[in-house]
Amino acid sequence: MSIKQFFAKRLAKRAVNNTKKWTQNPIATQENVLKGLLKKAKNTTFGQDHHFSQINNYSDFVRRVPIRDYEGLRPYVDRVVAGEADILWPGKPRYFSKTSGTTSGIKYIPISKESMPTHIKTAQNALYHYIYHSGNTSFVDGKMIFLQGSPTLSKTNGIDTGRLSGIVAHYIPSYLQKSRMPSWETNCIDDWEQKVDAIVEETHHEDLRLISGIPPWVKMYFERLTAKKHKSIKDIFPNFSLFVYGGVNYKPYRSVLEDLIGKKIDSVELYPASEGFIAFQDQLEENGMLLQLDAGIFYEFVEADKIHDKKPLRISLADVKKGVNYAIILNTSAGLWGYNIGDTIEFVNLNPYRIVVTGRTKHFISAFGEHVIGKEVEEAMQKTTKTHSARVTEFTVAPQVTPTEGLPYHEWWVAFDVPPKDLTIFTAKLDKELRQQNTYYDDLISGGVLRPLVIRSLPKDAFEHYMKSIGKLGGQNKTPRLKNDRQIADMLDKLFNTK
Repeated sequence: MSIKQFFAKRLAKRAVNNTKKWTQNPIATQENVLKGLLKKAKNTTFGQDHHFSQINNYSDFVRRVPIRDYEGLRPYVDRVVAGEADILWPGKPRYFSKTSGTTSGIKYIPISKESMPTHIKTAQNALYHYIYHSGNTSFVDGKMIFLQGSPTLSKTNGIDTGRLSGIVAHYIPSYLQKSRMPSWETNCIDDWEQKVDAIVEETHHEDLRLISGIPPWVKMYFERLTAKKHKSIKDIFPNFSLFVYGGVNYKPYRSVLEDLIGKKIDSVELYPASEGFIAFQDQLEENGMLLQLDAGIFYEFVEADKIHDKKPLRISLADVKKGVNYAIILNTSAGLWGYNIGDTIEFVNLNPYRIVVTGRTKHFISAFGEHVIGKEVEEAMQKTTKTHSARVTEFTVAPQVTPTEGLPYHEWWVAFDVPPKDLTIFTAKLDKELRQQNTYYDDLISGGVLRPLVIRSLPKDAFEHYMKSIGKLGGQNKTPRLKNDRQIADMLDKLFNTK
């Protein structure tokens, strides 16, 4: 065992023991987080506007602080961006994480000196928990690659600004710098295709053991590697043992990536966001990710189908239930209060609290009241491809409300890597699986309101072309699995003319 492996195991044991302390007292941990946040921010503009000094418990907090999305919080954020101090959180942010929103345009998410370390610590804890439970430390002696956004930062009224993954790149520990890839120069390339090609040239001869990134972009990297070397990934990187990912559900990509790799590989799921590092997969054999309760975030939850109500019922961790689709609300040590991040989650375990991401509050189909969500279409697709030995690189779903003939339907735009032998049988199976996932959809089919779904087959790299066409190829960008309008569907139809 190398010195690195020895210390990695010791640090892993310490991290797991620290985690046990708060998982054994989850409600008290969250109550203390809320108290600490309110105390720290009571003299800010937001704290004074919402009378933080008069809040003594969670019920008081709910009465004083409404739920807001970015647009709702924007009057305060705009003042922070303009350079004012003590608005949402004491002082000024350490960084702005710059993201693109579908309705708000460019978003500037503040990251404070208090919240920044939680991003780093939680990512490290994910690896420590993997080491502790798997016993695998071999990857620390080899090279590691992180497919991420450019670390180049700009200034916004004196505040460093960039993509979250680029900001985090500045915090790679010194002892990992020699092992980390790609090079700084390559990581700064903006054009994603040029960047991937440069990464391939830099890494194809290296001893890569850990690879991290969003599955669709890792897939592109693997495809270009195998095209260059005419070998599977396991033969290019024989010591590759761990894949770390986040951003999208891995299940729809697993078979494609494992085929490119040439073997099954351990994987660890992360749930990072600009607003805070929310959860990570703490055990290989357990479903879901461990909700981070001591990371400067106080969580609230609203049943997802009620989130757009005028005054939806808000609950804290103490009242959540398994199997309910919740919109997750954040209150953070960067000054986001009652913040609707736009994600939906479901608890799969309450001891400890583990979650799965089920979709986005704005990414659903309910053109006829069915409210189909991301988790349901992904589960349906996964079960169908497994049954039919087909492989899908990417897909999205849209409603077809006004077909030229016949009843309305759900239209699935699917890029097959390995198409099914019989698309008609595959389509029928997929529809059956979705009906089992969603009873409202089943009722609409049974009642003759909708006809069964329709699949539009696309080339396997179709969604890469689509993302490139809208200027969002690579980085942290991903195609929504479903939308309640036809914006994506109409663009795909224009690009590929499938009908």
